[in-house]
Amino acid sequence: MKINTVSIVGCGWFGLPLAKHLIEQGFKVCGSKRDAEAATQLANDGIKAFSLDLDNQKFNGETLDLVLAAKSDSEVRASFVSRLYTDALVINIPPSLKKQPGAYLERLGLLNRLISQHTYKRIIFISTTGVYPSTGEAMTESDAVAYSPASQTLLQAEALFLQLESTCVLRFSGLIGPARHPGRFLAGKTGLEGADAPVNLVHLDDCIAAVSCLLQSDEVSSIYNLTAPEHPSRREFYTQAAEYLSLEVPQFGEKPQVAKIIDGSKITRELGFNYQHNSPLGMLSQC
Repeated sequence: MKINTVSIVGCGWFGLPLAKHLIEQGFKVCGSKRDAEAATQLANDGIKAFSLDLDNQKFNGETLDLVLAAKSDSEVRASFVSRLYTDALVINIPPSLKKQPGAYLERLGLLNRLISQHTYKRIIFISTTGVYPSTGEAMTESDAVAYSPASQTLLQAEALFLQLESTCVLRFSGLIGPARHPGRFLAGKTGLEGADAPVNLVHLDDCIAAVSCLLQSDEVSSIYNLTAPEHPSRREFYTQAAEYLSLEVPQFGEKPQVAKIIDGSKITRELGFNYQHNSPLGMLSQC
């Protein structure tokens, strides 16, 4: 399976560096932003840009229904086809479940309707390990369950795209990397629970490398977790993270916290993927 063109829906903190990396690897990349002005700036990085506002159902300022109904020789329709109907599609839309719990599925439902008119060689849907409950056990890809309203929404989102041919869901653990240093997450806080609970984190570099791996592998499973193999305790990790930035270290109480350990080894076993950052503690200098 040869993939030459990739469209990335959502060129933000993760999507933009992913797009740049794929271009360096020789892929032709299209990328979207919700805001039209922000989308035009993507061209500076060699990305074939387009604006896609799923809330207002707009593509490059045009109403999506009009775009889809346009004749095949329409300039607007041609722009849509060339930017969204590529060999592969990466869907990277943040859930934002606290602010707009219902909007996430509405956006994805519309996107699903748009892309179902095209056959992709691979669809990669970026999800989260928030679909796993905290039971004190190690969580593999088959352990996802709707244990809360948020997890139910996340699983419904995955299901929308798993019904499409060639979809692979990639579940990220907590994301850290440039401009997202974990030293700020808990600095100065007191009375925190779960001092001995393990952390589940993954670095931006590994997220990018994993997507690249999926695009270049002929056969993939439908779901993979992505998390660093090592899981230091919350106390150890967040103390060192705060100290790294010379911030006030967090204070943990004695109250335990039922936790989980995400097993991210399946992608390594099946596809030969190697994590660049095995330890969250080692990531601190790379954020």
